[in-house]
Parts: sequence; C-alpha cells; structure tokens
Amino acid sequence: MDVKRIFAGWVFALGLTISVVCLAADRANAETLSSFLPQLDASEFHPDADSFGPVRDDVPVAPLLRDGETLAWAFLTSDFVGTTGYSGKPIHVVAAIDADAVLTGVQLVKHSEPIVLIGIPDSKVKALTHSYAGLNLKAEAAAGGSAHDLDIISGATVTIMVIDDSIVRGGIKVARALGLGGLAPEVTGPRRELDRSLTETASWKVLSGDGSIRRLTLDVGQVNAAFEATGDPRAIKRPEKGAPDDTFIDMHMALVSVPSIGRSLLGDNEFANLTEWLEEGEHAILVLGRGSYSFKGSGYVRGGIFDRIQLIQGDTSVRFFDKQHKRLGDLAAPDGPSFTELDIFRIPADAGFDPAEPFRLQLLVQRAVGAVEKTFLTFDLGYKLPERFLVPLPTPRIVDNADDEASAKSALWQRIWKDKIPEIAVLGAMLLVLTATFFFQFQATMNARVFYWFRIGFLTMSLVFIGWYANAQLSVVNLMALAGQMREGFTWDAFLMDPLVFIQWFAVAAALLFWGRGAYCGWLCPFGALQELTNQIARYLKVPQWELPWGLHERLWPIKYMIFLGLFGVSLASIPMAEQLAEVEPFKTVIILKFVRDWPFVIFAVTLLVAGLFVERFYCRYLCPLGGALAIPARMRMFDWLRRYKECGSPCQTCANECPVQAIHPTGEINPNECVNCLHCQVLYQSRVKCPVVIKQMKRREKVGTPLAQPPANHPNAIKTTGT
Repeated sequence: MDVKRIFAGWVFALGLTISVVCLAADRANAETLSSFLPQLDASEFHPDADSFGPVRDDVPVAPLLRDGETLAWAFLTSDFVGTTGYSGKPIHVVAAIDADAVLTGVQLVKHSEPIVLIGIPDSKVKALTHSYAGLNLKAEAAAGGSAHDLDIISGATVTIMVIDDSIVRGGIKVARALGLGGLAPEVTGPRRELDRSLTETASWKVLSGDGSIRRLTLDVGQVNAAFEATGDPRAIKRPEKGAPDDTFIDMHMALVSVPSIGRSLLGDNEFANLTEWLEEGEHAILVLGRGSYSFKGSGYVRGGIFDRIQLIQGDTSVRFFDKQHKRLGDLAAPDGPSFTELDIFRIPADAGFDPAEPFRLQLLVQRAVGAVEKTFLTFDLGYKLPERFLVPLPTPRIVDNADDEASAKSALWQRIWKDKIPEIAVLGAMLLVLTATFFFQFQATMNARVFYWFRIGFLTMSLVFIGWYANAQLSVVNLMALAGQMREGFTWDAFLMDPLVFIQWFAVAAALLFWGRGAYCGWLCPFGALQELTNQIARYLKVPQWELPWGLHERLWPIKYMIFLGLFGVSLASIPMAEQLAEVEPFKTVIILKFVRDWPFVIFAVTLLVAGLFVERFYCRYLCPLGGALAIPARMRMFDWLRRYKECGSPCQTCANECPVQAIHPTGEINPNECVNCLHCQVLYQSRVKCPVVIKQMKRREKVGTPLAQPPANHPNAIKTTGT
C-alpha cells in the first residue's frame, strides 16, 4: 500500500480519536466560580478569612469562612452580568461582598484582552481591579452605579469600563439576591409605557421647561475646581485654558424616539427616517453640545466606540458604537439655540432600556497629565421623561430569566449581523466570484495575463478587506474553540458573534467537499495572500528564488500536521496553554494587530515573511497548523477538477517545475493535501507557449491547415488526475 496513504489514514484516525476523547472529556476547565476558587487565597478577599465554603446551588456564590463562620460571599462577575471585552471573550473577575454590601476584595482572574496583552502591564490592570475593595454597593445602587470615581488606565479605556461595569452591576445583583445591606430583589409591579398617540409638536422653550430636554453646563472654572479637588498635582498643574466663566461644555439631551419630542426637534422627515432606522424595542437620544470640550472626542474614529459618554439606567449601562450613531444637520425647533455637535444615538433593544424610568448620560472628562497618560472625572446629565408622555399598564410584566437571557443573546448576534451588512455583502460577493472561478476554471484561465491580474486583485482584497480591515483571519484557535464548545455544551451564540468568520468557516466546510483546502488557503487566507504578494514583489525585484530538493521538500510537509496534532492534544488539557502555543501562527501579529506587538512576535512574523521572499509560501508549505487541519478532512473531497494530459510527468515536467508550492510530484500527480488551487497548472494546460502537448498539437494542425482547438475533457490526451 502507498506509504503516503498509510500516513494520511493514520493522521485521520488519530484526529478522530482526539475528537472522541475531546467529546468524552469532563468540564473541569469550565470557567465557573468553582474552577477559579482553588487557585485563590481566601485571605486576599477578606483579611480574617481562612477558607472558602462550597458554592451555593441557588445563587452561584461561595462563603468566605473563619472557623466555620461566614464573613462574606465570593462571586464571579461573569455569572451575573455580561463581561465581554475587546477580545470577544469574558473578562473574569472574582469579588467578595460582606453583609453590609461592601466589597472586601476583588481580583482579576482571567482575560484575553489584546489591548492589555500588547503593551499595558497585566499587573497594572490587576492593581486597579484590587482597588475596588471597600466599594459600598448600597450607595452605588442608590446612585445608579455612579457613587465612585472611575479610574481609567490610558490605552485601555473600554476594557477598564467593562471591568468597572461588571464589578458594580454584578455586585449589586448579588447583594439583592442575598439581601445584603438592606437591598432586596426588585419587585415587578405596575409599569408604564410610552403614549405614542401624542404627536403634537412644541417649541424648544416648552420642551426645556417641562423637562423633555435636559441640560448639563460646565464652565472652565468648575472643571478646574473639580480636578483640584482630586488632589492630583499632575492634573492641577495643567488647568483648562480660558477664563473661569468660559463655557467648557453645554450639553443637552432629549429622548427623540418619543414621537412628540422627536417631531419637535427633528422635524417630520428626519423623524420618519429615525423611525425606519430603529428596530422594534429600540430607542434613541439626541445629544447636543457646544463649548471647548467635545462629548464625542476622536476615539470613535479610531476604535468605533464613543468612550466619553455612556447611558446608565439602574444597573445597566450602554456604550455607543459608530454604527449606533447618526449626525443631525440642524434642529427643527425654530427657537432652538445653535450647537456645534448634534448627534443621535440608538439604544439597542437588548440593553433592556425602559423609557418610563429615569436614566442618565455620564460624561467622561479627561485631562492629559503626561505624554500619553490621562486622568478622568465623570459628570452626570440626568433625565426623566415627563409624565404626560406615559400611560400606566394595569398588570405587572413577568419575565422568565432564562428566556430573557436567550432572547438577549439572540438579539445581540442579530444586531451585530445587521451592523455588518456591508461587510457581509462584500464577502458574499468575493465568495460568489471565487465559486464561479472554480466552476468555470477552464474559461477563467484561458488568458494567462488576465488571470494573473485577477488573482493578484483577489489576493489584495483578501489581505486588505478580510484581513486588515475586517480582522476576519481564520485560525487553528477557532478549531480548538469548536472542540471546547462541543465538550462543554455546544451553542451557536459564540460563533455567530463574528459574522465574517462564521461565513468563511461555512464556506470552507462546503469547499472542502468540492476542492479541498486550497479554496481557503490559496485565495481567502489574508496571511497566505500577503506571502504570495510579497513574493511577487520579490520576483519583480529579481530576488533569487530557492527550490528545495524534492526529497527534502516532501519530508518537510508533515511538520504542519505534527504542529496541529500537538496543539490539539495540548488543548485537551489546557485551552489557554494551547492558545499561547498557537502563536506559531503569525496571524495575530501580522493581520489582527498589524505588527503593533512585542518585538519577539514581530521578529518571528517578519522572519517567516522574509523566508517567503525566497521560497514562495514558505509558511503555508511547512508550518501552518490550520492548513494541516484543513487538509485532513479535505481527503474526503468528492470531485477532481484539475485537468491533466497523459504526458504530464512523463515526460513533461513543466507544471511540476512551475507549481508555486511544489504540490506536483515528479511523476505528474497533484497532491491535493498541498495544492492551494492557484490554477496556474490550468493556465499552463492551455498555454501555446509552454505546454509541449499544446505546442505539438499546434504544429500538427498547422501542417494540415486546421486551427487548433482545445481537447475536450474526455479526449484521450486530456485526462484529470489529482490523487497521490
């Protein structure tokens, strides 16, 4: 039997065995309070505690004990509130709360935040998390979570805000669930809702007078005094410029999803546009500003998030992203003042916002205290909808928590997909074009020059759009995450959070049955595209190209399979360890973080790219664990599409010599495990300049005066063979 087929069968069997073991493994690594407690010291959460008690069945909290007496309760924030950060993974914080609803200890136990990992010391974030010890959650509940000063680490604003939000909201929920500090669970009673029958318009003066428009005004003197009160000498040394009575910010807010308020301030046409923009259950606020300080800033341009404002209602906070934002040209109210910033922000349905209840808009005021370091203060603009816009509901609304959580998750990924519609459309168009190219590859490769530039253009789109713009690079980590999900209880929610990655994996799964791994590796992989494009530039600059001897080349192929199996094996014992070892993939460094990373990672990635200048797709050929993982199921593909002549390999070696990744054996067979479906062999198949078979046919036709026609697929000189 063929040795290569034995090896392939062994690899497949081993992979299947690993999958079975993975599915049979227990859930010891589940990220629950119980999984973190063995790693923690009880005295770090309360100075008098000597141990943790068992986690309760009704509420996921564990008692902190001293000689059997309960001193406080430990809880994991992600058990009570959403804690997803920039990484798309939860930020896990364990905190302890005593009988007076005061936090006695807080620790950051696990996170995957790339913003922190690329330069901000982890110890700095952990120290900030520790500082929440002593926070009075009873006061926070009374103040809506704003009774404390928010400390921000420059460069990790959103990450710290997520941590702050999870500690405060999670702690308040625990206090209410356990009845600590006199806090009791909120009783669902009669509610009120918007009276949408009120549509009459009113002037700016009337709306300002009845509270439909609320205002926050700060002058330079007030802001300077507030920073002086902090006692920070660095902030005091850098006061705001201008006279004390100069306007720092004059900010107004109105709930414009209320028909009467919206029509008054936006006008009928703009309000109609707003109504179309909002989905069911969504609301919108109009924020107006003038003065020397912008409530928007420039952070949303770089990161897509407005980090100077957030909406807070009860225990819930809402941060706005650029796709939840629209600019307003001008106010419809004729007596309204002029503003430099007029912006509408959409409140998503899954935020649980209730327009009948009070809420506030929190403004983050920052001051530079160093070259890159800043300090922050917060100011609140409170809002309560006037009673005339509300009507009572006679019966209480009862909500099933499990159903509510499931619907919230569903609404979240659906909203993400709606926000990504333009990107999804572009990726869908790319997949359609690629599919058509493969199905009509004979026609697509007729003109070598046209096909070359088509391929270069497609690879450029893969690199720039899929990679650097959308950050939708697939990774072997995705496969390990899938295995982990299957082991711990599979749900679609986590995978649907990234539409472009989900669509690509769906397309890859289908392509494996038709064309093998080459559809992704050769066309859609951003890092593979970067390797090929840089190699093409190197060839243009006359950089010498090295071709490894066939014997050595063939023996280097298995390395990527070994790397994949090693990573997969490690992931069974420790997903975090496997994720660290998966740095053998340079994708995060080159594509996701665009080389903004610690120098060892950058040097490793650059070394691979430099090697690719001399050996085309060096990394793809020998080291890529994702390519190895895709090659294993690709053995089950159903069709052989690549056309071959019977003379291929004996005596003709043209295709073998020109194959960019040396996937063609000297005997003429194409190795589907290594082929990236670049279709260069199909260009040569029709070449009247390079293919000996075609040249021979041309000469014979010229002798008899018959024009050359390409042989059909069933012609004896045109056979297809892609198996090894």
